[in-house]
Amino acid sequence: MAPRFRPVALRPHLSAGLPKISNFNMPNKLHRNKRSGTRKLATNVSKPFRAPHSVKDVLARATPTLTRVSDQASRQTYWRDWLTKHVPAELTTRLSGVVEREDTLVIFAESAAWSARLRYVMQELEGQIKQARPTIQHVSVRVMPKA
Repeated sequence: MAPRFRPVALRPHLSAGLPKISNFNMPNKLHRNKRSGTRKLATNVSKPFRAPHSVKDVLARATPTLTRVSDQASRQTYWRDWLTKHVPAELTTRLSGVVEREDTLVIFAESAAWSARLRYVMQELEGQIKQARPTIQHVSVRVMPKA
């Protein structure tokens, strides 16, 4: 017996068993992600932004930041001078930095070998460091290669 063919109009559609796709499309992008249009600026800013008129205005705003940086730089020069007086010359040339953080003095050496030698010297000088600046409670030696 020969196979029987249905006319095209009576064949079932291929998509008849699938759900309606319009219900499962992705939602439209929210307005904040669209590139067109203007974005709203933050409204909860306490001080309105105004463009500086001169360098003096810029420096007046940045004063707390600049004073903090200058204080830190003066502390670094103080400790570097102190260390050159109390540490052997071969070790002071191998120092890559000194930072005072809260109650800790952090001294950076060029390599692990120099930091190990510096740790032994710092153990002997820890009492003198605490006398020089009573706020220092700990001395830490770390490795930081010179730039």
